[in-house]
Amino acid sequence: MRTSLSKILPGTKGIIVSHHAQGAIRQRLLDLGLMPEMEVELIRYAPMGDPIEIKVGLTNVVIRKTEAETVTIDVNK
Repeated sequence: MRTSLSKILPGTKGIIVSHHAQGAIRQRLLDLGLMPEMEVELIRYAPMGDPIEIKVGLTNVVIRKTEAETVTIDVNK
């Protein structure tokens, strides 16, 4: 099932399929390791729902929910 990274629940893992961000935001996501074919896991949402913490490879990173909406993932079942 394909969905946005911002719409999954904590503990859910998936494989990044594509980015829909452009410019500096796209480059920032790539620099953080959010590249196609990478496995990601949503760790948690901040108390107010934004930002979110995700695990990419062996690294935990925090991104804004609006940035996570631009990342399409294939959720593992």
